[in-house]
Amino acid sequence: MDEKLSIGGHFFTSRLFTGTGKFAASEWIPRMLGASGSEMITVALRRIDQGGTTENILDFIPEGVVLLPNTSGARTAEEAVRIARIAKAAGCGNFIKIEVITDMKYLMPDNYETLKATEILAREDFIVLPYVLPDLPLAKRLEDAGAAAVMPLGSPIGSNRGLLTRDLIAMLIENCRVPVVVDAGIGRPSQAAEAMEMGADAVLVNTAIATAEDPAMMGRAFGLAVEAGRLGYLARLAGQSKTARASSPLTGFLD
Repeated sequence: MDEKLSIGGHFFTSRLFTGTGKFAASEWIPRMLGASGSEMITVALRRIDQGGTTENILDFIPEGVVLLPNTSGARTAEEAVRIARIAKAAGCGNFIKIEVITDMKYLMPDNYETLKATEILAREDFIVLPYVLPDLPLAKRLEDAGAAAVMPLGSPIGSNRGLLTRDLIAMLIENCRVPVVVDAGIGRPSQAAEAMEMGADAVLVNTAIATAEDPAMMGRAFGLAVEAGRLGYLARLAGQSKTARASSPLTGFLD
């Protein structure tokens, strides 16, 4: 039996985390969550409307699903910290995904500012999941700063290009003490399964699910792929060979 994933004292049966952005209609969100089994979902603070003047994304997230507010829009550590504090005050809990982006062309995370924000928020008892470029020395510093997990990107946000940083992610998986959650760029269920087969603890998928013709069906596909990849990892995948290896005897047919 596979153990549940533990992050910040919370336990998750599903290792597929999802997002709330890019859905054609918010009504797809609970249907996707039900089909995928995802137990954690990201939400940007700007989508939370407590005044009741516009649609509040929280109204579409079922009870029991853990909210992972993100600091989308932050350009500095100070901005990320301010957004995190507002999200907590708005009743979104202690989880926070640190997302500090200063590169507007490729939307690459700023690792330096992310580390600064992690140090501050971890001291304030936030459960911090920093979104970063895969960098082993940085990942170790994030661990020391109190990060509950690290979230390396597979490829640029929303690109659906898969695991372009595969070898760098593998270094984190092998050496990090905290869970490694592959985030950004995963565009197909097979790519999610690949990340899990490598030993990633979880994946976060938004664009590939939300922009599918049927987000609920795609959510189920990703949920199954994550489970299959995890089981493949636990079963210890067979090694590869450059030559053929017969699965049945090639001699003694007439003996």
